[in-house]
Amino acid sequence: MKRKQRTEILINGSAGLAAALAQEIKNRYQVTTIEEPNHGLVMVKVRETAQKSLFYLGEVFVTECKVQIEGCMGIGILKGDEPERAYDLAVIDAAYEARLKETAAWSVLLQAEADRIADERKAFAAKMLRTKVDFETMDTE
Repeated sequence: MKRKQRTEILINGSAGLAAALAQEIKNRYQVTTIEEPNHGLVMVKVRETAQKSLFYLGEVFVTECKVQIEGCMGIGILKGDEPERAYDLAVIDAAYEARLKETAAWSVLLQAEADRIADERKAFAAKMLRTKVDFETMDTE
């Protein structure tokens, strides 16, 4: 599983999953904090669909953290004010960068969480479709 996909699952999924995975690493390895969880602003770049031009939509408030495990750096960044989760994401990222043996078993957990997220999104989309108005079938007077 690629880093981007893994991070999206951990951000969009249960906070408990990220906390449990990070705790597994914290219990077994020395985690050195390089940068405590702190807040910042990140510019959001968007591509306009008609002319395909890029522009900056605005700024997003984020929490970010950096840690090191066995000489490998891990970064955790997510929107909003979530210092504990940013720390957990950084620990998990560093564990993957260090290729720790614990990460081998995580792919099953991450895939299960990805499936749960997909099911939630499908249910939400189905719920939203029930409110859709079909103007073709509306009566005209």
